[in-house]
Amino acid sequence: MKKLIILIGVLLPFLRYAAAQDVAAKLQKAVQQLQGDTQMQHALLGFYVVNTKTGEVVCNYNGGIGMAPASSQKVVTAAAAFDLLGTGFRYATLLAGTGAVQEGVYNGDIYLVGQGDPTFGSSRFAITGRKEVLQKITSALQRMGITAVNGNIYLDNTGFSYQPLPGGWIWDDIGNYYGAGSWALNWNENVYNLHLKPGKKEGDKVTISGTTPELEIAVVNSLVKTGRPGSGDNGYIYLPPYSVMGFAEGTVPPGGNFTISGALPNPAYQLGGELQKALEQENITVSGSVQTLSELDKDKRKGAFTTVFDTLYSPTLDSMVYWFLQKSINLYGEALLKTLPFQQGQTGSTDNGVKLVKAFWKERGIDAAALKITDGSGLSPQNRVAPQALVSVLQYAAQKPWFNSFYAALPLYNNMKMKSGTIGGCKAFAGYHTAKNGTPYTFSIIINNYDGSTSAVVQKMYRLLDELK
Repeated sequence: MKKLIILIGVLLPFLRYAAAQDVAAKLQKAVQQLQGDTQMQHALLGFYVVNTKTGEVVCNYNGGIGMAPASSQKVVTAAAAFDLLGTGFRYATLLAGTGAVQEGVYNGDIYLVGQGDPTFGSSRFAITGRKEVLQKITSALQRMGITAVNGNIYLDNTGFSYQPLPGGWIWDDIGNYYGAGSWALNWNENVYNLHLKPGKKEGDKVTISGTTPELEIAVVNSLVKTGRPGSGDNGYIYLPPYSVMGFAEGTVPPGGNFTISGALPNPAYQLGGELQKALEQENITVSGSVQTLSELDKDKRKGAFTTVFDTLYSPTLDSMVYWFLQKSINLYGEALLKTLPFQQGQTGSTDNGVKLVKAFWKERGIDAAALKITDGSGLSPQNRVAPQALVSVLQYAAQKPWFNSFYAALPLYNNMKMKSGTIGGCKAFAGYHTAKNGTPYTFSIIINNYDGSTSAVVQKMYRLLDELK
């Protein structure tokens, strides 16, 4: 019996080695098959796999080549945020003033000071909805006995940079919901719904029936046409930040009402308009006006705060990252990117966030040349990240106490926990999988510039990843 145990102990490492070599050989064959596919004639494929437990490289095909990662890059931002802020981090939005209450009148200005909370006014959480937030603000004033404000109400965006967008984002994206900018004060995830009335046949004009919420400032004109039956949503909105007029074009299918979603050009202004209405409904009068303050207006704040009415807290970071990765909400990535330097006493800007995140990962062994990022979400086509760098991020995360929250936030595709990424001509996945024999793998696969349909190339990527099962 002892001899048998000794024999097994001697053979086991060799059996494991043989099994690992078998998987590596299968992966190499599958990689060559994918690379030889007609969809890949003009494409670049990067694939990198390691054993999660040992760190041993199982497959490396162009793993060190920088490629556009699309939203698979979100794991870079999420992991850095967890490590620097902690899973229990909450944003705080301050409701404060520079005056005092006298016989129900607040003599002074009131400020709503944002610190980057991307969930402010979001319907994803019970505590953050638009009605809930507005009710908290009006209730805080009522608790102080305030029925009138002898001054202005300021929506304070001064903690973040005036530029809400990363410089590399493209014109076709920035007016649409997934191209929303991030400010110190965000509202309703900085999106609105544009309601359309298509015609009955292809080529008919499409009219606009309204927006939800009702826009406080912007006007959107329709150049949208009715498309073929079943053609789907091919409508795009062009309304950049701080603009008051934009347009929508493209096509939507014929039939009943149709809705597309756009990016709010000035969320603080939208919030201000809704807040003013909420105050009026509660019979709280304001002698001045509701105004927005940007980074350019820092000198307009009149004195130190003498009153703190309330602090409105966000859900915890782990709750936000869940939605960030599950639904790939670009706003959350850009807000987190700016929050990291803001929490260290700097202006919350994309540039400051990019520098901080790149330095963070460089300190943890990732070559800066393998992590050329320009935003926090992966939307920019200028991002270049090597598959090996994404695997290094995932390997780092797997060793941290916050890993369970990180892992839970990853979506499930092809029965594998992984973050996907999609922009024009790019498809990517990065994540984890444990094989039937118990071997855990960490992987990243990126394809740039493929031909044909995205759905077809995804199925071929799945066939390659199936070799890890």
